[in-house]
Amino acid sequence: MPYIKIKLSNNGKKAFQTLKDALKISMNEAQKLIDKKRLFCDGKLVEKKNEILKGCVELIVYKNEPKGVEIVFENQDFAILEKESGVLSHPNGRHCQYSLCDEIWHLWGKNACVAHRLDKETSGLILIAKNKNSQSSLKKMFENKEIQKEYLALVFGQTQDEFRVNEAINLNNDYENFKMRMQICKEGKEAITEFKKLDFWKEFNASLLLCKPLTGRQHQIRLHLFHMKHKILGEYLYGLEKQEIESILDHMLSKEERVKLTGASRLLLHSQRLKFRFKNENFDISSKKDIKQEFLQSLKIAHKNFKN
Repeated sequence: MPYIKIKLSNNGKKAFQTLKDALKISMNEAQKLIDKKRLFCDGKLVEKKNEILKGCVELIVYKNEPKGVEIVFENQDFAILEKESGVLSHPNGRHCQYSLCDEIWHLWGKNACVAHRLDKETSGLILIAKNKNSQSSLKKMFENKEIQKEYLALVFGQTQDEFRVNEAINLNNDYENFKMRMQICKEGKEAITEFKKLDFWKEFNASLLLCKPLTGRQHQIRLHLFHMKHKILGEYLYGLEKQEIESILDHMLSKEERVKLTGASRLLLHSQRLKFRFKNENFDISSKKDIKQEFLQSLKIAHKNFKN
């Protein structure tokens, strides 16, 4: 289990002081752990930083369980990893069994973190800040649109050779339990994506697209392509019924059933390229995966399932 309880030494100190002394952290970091409901005394949750702790003090921590990850590029400030589809960028709760942070913290310590996020089923390049200074700089660069991102997507149907989608996006708060699902609406935040067709497989009626998001909204590429009636193969949040979405999220379907329902056993979207300038040096990093061949193999499997 990634989340475990560890015992801390206790000399009757205030909660924040116990954490500061045991973990060698700041007051602010100690407060964050208390706010996250991680600290317990004699099995009871500690909610106040000035509470005097008398008894057995325990802290819930994330235990790294690395499985191995491909490092595409690394220097003293940041690294670029090749994330596999199905891996969370960051732990999403106490029941999370594994995330990319298992690898990041194992390699570079708890001060390292993802500088941006990829959806769980999106594969490809992800930028990692190795320290707090680079984290602040890289996140500002993303906010200021100074980091160019390119993705590859395999979609249903034959698209135009080139097209641009400029449709604002916002959170769809009316979609019951699926709070992550986004929607296109006039009152949303600006979202612009450029697309270029790289290949079309007539026998499968599927197009391979180069996708360039000029803004960084959640699910931007997925939603823009769904809006254009060229849904990404493997897409499940857009275009399915609530019960079907739940069956996929709860892992109730076999791979074959998922393929028949969505066209692929995973979302066929891949982070292909990152291009930016950092500390007066230009970086242009591309994925080393032969993702076109992987996508084509997924098409062949889906075609076989549909024929059966």
